[in-house]
Amino acid sequence: MPHRLKERQEKMAKKIKKDNFRTYLKTVVSWSPLMFYKNNGLISIFPEVGRISDIQDFESFSSQRDTILQKGLTIASNISFFGNFSKLIQNITFPATIKYMTNENSEYADSLAGVKNVYLSSNITFGSENVLYSFSVKNNNTNILNSVAVNSGSHNIYFCSGITTSHNIFYSRYITNSSNIWFSDNLVNCRECISCNNLEHTTFCINNKQYKEKEYYIQKEKILKEKKSFAERYATLNAIGKNIASENIEGSAISHSDNIENGYLVHQIKNGKNLIMVGGKDACQEMYNCFQCASKLENFNYSAISAGRGEHLYCNYNSSGSSMYYTIFCENCSYCLGCIGLKNKSYCILNKQYTKEERHDKVDEIFTQMEKDGTLGKFFPGSMNPFYFNDTAAYLIDDTFTKEEVEAEGYLRRDEKIKVDIPEGAEIVYVNPPQSPFSKGGSEAGKETSNSPSLLKRGSGYPISEIGNKVPKVDSGAERWIDPEILKKVIQDKEGNYYKIVKMEYDFLMKHGLPLPKLHWLDRIKLGFTFK
Repeated sequence: MPHRLKERQEKMAKKIKKDNFRTYLKTVVSWSPLMFYKNNGLISIFPEVGRISDIQDFESFSSQRDTILQKGLTIASNISFFGNFSKLIQNITFPATIKYMTNENSEYADSLAGVKNVYLSSNITFGSENVLYSFSVKNNNTNILNSVAVNSGSHNIYFCSGITTSHNIFYSRYITNSSNIWFSDNLVNCRECISCNNLEHTTFCINNKQYKEKEYYIQKEKILKEKKSFAERYATLNAIGKNIASENIEGSAISHSDNIENGYLVHQIKNGKNLIMVGGKDACQEMYNCFQCASKLENFNYSAISAGRGEHLYCNYNSSGSSMYYTIFCENCSYCLGCIGLKNKSYCILNKQYTKEERHDKVDEIFTQMEKDGTLGKFFPGSMNPFYFNDTAAYLIDDTFTKEEVEAEGYLRRDEKIKVDIPEGAEIVYVNPPQSPFSKGGSEAGKETSNSPSLLKRGSGYPISEIGNKVPKVDSGAERWIDPEILKKVIQDKEGNYYKIVKMEYDFLMKHGLPLPKLHWLDRIKLGFTFK
């Protein structure tokens, strides 16, 4: 590596290491969207706000990917690097959602790599199957619903966060190498535990009390009939994960790591700061300002988000490879600067191909100018972020960011409610009976209720208290608590948000004796982001 480039890397790393946790959330984590929108006739992570000029389905994008260099730009020396990069963004037709490898039956999901049957979820990778309403599910997991940070061969996970190599885990947090766990947190190598915490190598426990096997199963049967209490039990769990086999660390749920500051759900990382959901089955080092990274073979990454299999990444969104600077969705590339959507390319700047020598000289010129204007090492400015700030992981983690604060720095903020298309003639099932013509609060509040004339024209609304057995009750605890007719209904939660039950979800609930969820799917994911 030329000495001057190495010197620039060190300067970028030094600047990035100075960022505090809130700055990291605002600049980096705000590039992780969780909402999906209708855009150009497609379901997309990109809202129609003009910062992305056009989108297409991923299959079309993939088929045209080899021609994307034709849209490259020559760097204009009279404007800043970010000004040049903004022009390139407008020149590229983005995929509606981002995918790697081969994925099956996962059209309505984002940031996927080699998965099957994934719905309304993000960052699902490497052999995981049957995943609904979840975030960060990595490495061969199956049947994962309403969960965050599930790893390494876990199966049948429901309303959970921080789960590793475990199966049959329900309404729990921070469970490792365990099975058949309910309403518990911070368990390692445990089996058949209910409402327990901070235990290791334990079996047949309820509220940290040991039971004989026969008595345990009698009590378990009684507890699991109290379906109305399930959500409340989950809400009262400890949000802080224990740190395991780590030294010189600050944060929670850090395992087998050293020298970590502001780390949450971190595994096998040496030397890092401002890390969330970082780490995997391979040990990595030198990770700073990273979010949802380091599944394998990652080192020396600075301000990287949703990166996989990469090293020496500086200020990148959803890119893999080595020695990449300020790129978006570049796959298996190297020595690129300011590029978008490339695959298997090297020595490119603004999606334009250069020789190794030409690229070195151009990068030197660009970095020299960025040093002068103080932007070298800074993440993409808020004015380039294409997502609504309050629909990203940053806001789910810290909702104290005000509208005035984020808009002053160029970020977008969604104030209007997302339109929900309720099918003609649909019947509405209410978690709570409507009290007024308009609901309040919530991520999709302001929707019409059954009291509204326009809704009555489309179908009928049925408050839970009035419908008897005509429509399944959301909060019922009967043996047949979920009638299959629910698959035809639309549910409105207490905040006015609408959602449906899909067949894969229904089958899972019935198999494991679980009540219908009473929250919109995004609010279920949000519960998993409570780890501070």
